[in-house]
Amino acid sequence: MSNETTPPSPPGAGLAADTIARIGSAMARMRLMIGRRFIGNLVISRVGGGMELSHLDVVGTVRRLQATQEVTVGAIAEELRVDPSRSSRIVADLVRRGLLKREVSQEDARRAIVIITPVGHDLLKRADEVKRDTIREIVADWPADDVERFAELYDRFIGGYERRRQQFEMEAQARTDDEK
Repeated sequence: MSNETTPPSPPGAGLAADTIARIGSAMARMRLMIGRRFIGNLVISRVGGGMELSHLDVVGTVRRLQATQEVTVGAIAEELRVDPSRSSRIVADLVRRGLLKREVSQEDARRAIVIITPVGHDLLKRADEVKRDTIREIVADWPADDVERFAELYDRFIGGYERRRQQFEMEAQARTDDEK
C-alpha cells in the first residue's frame, strides 16, 4: 500500500471542458465589443456633442478616482496608461468645454487637482443612462429571474476575475523582486 497522496485538483477541474470553452469564447467576443468601444461610441453618438472617446474616458476616470483621492493630471495619465502630456491636453480641452475644472489641492497648495463640474456630472449621468438603456434592451426578452441571476453571477465572475488579476500582479511583482 502506498502512502502517496494525489495532489488536489485545481478549482473548477470538475467542470465540463466545453462549458469552460463557451465562457472563454463569450469573454473573447466581449473583449472585441469592448475593444470596438461599442458603449462609448453609442454614448458619444447620443450625447457627445463633438466629444471623443478619450474625453469620455477622462471624465469617467476623474469620477472614479475622486471617490478615493484628489485627482491630478498625473493620476489620470497613470490610470489610463497614457503619456502625461496627452492627459494634460485632454484635461485642458475638457476644462475649456466646461466638463472639468482645475482647483488647488487642499493637501498641497502647490498642486493642481481636477474635479468634475455640474456639466461633467450631467454628461456622466446621461452616459450611464445610455449604458443602462442598452443593457435593458439586450435583456428585454429575458425572464426577470434570469436577469436577476445573471446580474448576480456576472458580478461574482468579475469579482473573481479582479481577484485573479490582483494575484497575478502580486506574483509578477514577486518575480521582479526576486530578480533584483
